[in-house]
Amino acid sequence: MADLQPLLTLRYEPSVAGPLDDVIAPPYDVIDEELRARLAERSPYNVVHVDLPPSYPEAATTLDDWRAQGALAQEDEPAVWVLRQDYAAPDGERRTRTGVLARMRVDEYGPGRIRPHERTHPGPREDRLRLTRATRTNLSPIFSLFPDRDGGAGRAMEQIAATPPFATASDLDGTENTLWRSADEDLVAELQMALADAELLIADGHHRYETARVYAEEVGGEGPHQYVLMLLCSLSDPGLLIFPTHRLLTGLKDDSDKQLAIRDALMRDFEIEELGSANELEPPASNGAVAFGYMDSFHRKPYRVTLKNQSIADEALEGMPAPYRRLDTAVLEALVLKGALKMSEDDISHLRGLDYSKDLADAIDAVETGRADCGFFMRATPVEQVREVAETGESMPPKSTYFYPKVPTGLVFNPLT
Repeated sequence: MADLQPLLTLRYEPSVAGPLDDVIAPPYDVIDEELRARLAERSPYNVVHVDLPPSYPEAATTLDDWRAQGALAQEDEPAVWVLRQDYAAPDGERRTRTGVLARMRVDEYGPGRIRPHERTHPGPREDRLRLTRATRTNLSPIFSLFPDRDGGAGRAMEQIAATPPFATASDLDGTENTLWRSADEDLVAELQMALADAELLIADGHHRYETARVYAEEVGGEGPHQYVLMLLCSLSDPGLLIFPTHRLLTGLKDDSDKQLAIRDALMRDFEIEELGSANELEPPASNGAVAFGYMDSFHRKPYRVTLKNQSIADEALEGMPAPYRRLDTAVLEALVLKGALKMSEDDISHLRGLDYSKDLADAIDAVETGRADCGFFMRATPVEQVREVAETGESMPPKSTYFYPKVPTGLVFNPLT
């Protein structure tokens, strides 16, 4: 049973902290050093100072200082927050995605409760746990999806969004974020009823959710620490969009055996088609067959490779559920990463010889300039396929999805004490 509760919100006070545009940031896991520096320069109150701090104790001290200065205000009335994100899709079409920010009780993964869809890495889990211990605050919301079967949650959100907005903020990607606040007990009750029997699917924030579970167990007993900050969005929301995440491999340049192993695996298991341009490397939407693009830095010729027969994946992934065996990322991992290159689960988790890029142009440039020795160019996984895999209880390989737009950090915070 999904237990939604309003927030005793900790939030920025614009009269002290300045415009919300200057203090929000993308989620920590998409921020590199250069972007962190840019964000930190925008404002001494930008959330990266605590979400990506020099040290965990400094994060706690900074958060306390901001409270003392009045840059952060603690509300004393519980409320939910509707977030509407207006953005431009890659085809230029304007889209809108709507969700509600609230506290959700931390629960074990399982049918009827909450499901992950991707495997996690140990490093980020430990990092987020140490930050939570220091700050005793959820700084960034987990993004989850739910089936709004009778539209009750959507209607409640529409009612809240019919009032004047509490705040607006543009992020670095040009997404317009609009926030509405509601402490209306009847509307909160409508959201609670709509979600009471819903099974949640984590779209983004697996490491943070697993951190929340560990932290709740560490503290023990009842209290705010048994809940976690979450943005909840309907699975049928027309603004849901998933980007692919491309795979980049290194460590092949001076290893002819690995180069041959990739070539042999591709020639054995896939139909190979040379493309006219690297811009065609990202395959079109699925026609049912597993496919992805391939290019290496040695010949720099773009190819599309399509699995010859689904039985090849079924054999390589024997024992895995059928929806999982049809995943492009899972088949690539089984036949090439683990199969041809003998990469272990630990190699993949710790990014030994493997990196990711969500941007097609960046991934192509990495291969063409030799930053990467080769690249596998993926297509987006449809939301329905993500749900089908999650319902089997299996988790997809890391970075199988990139939900867009990201939910900014800094819109609201959830104190755990």
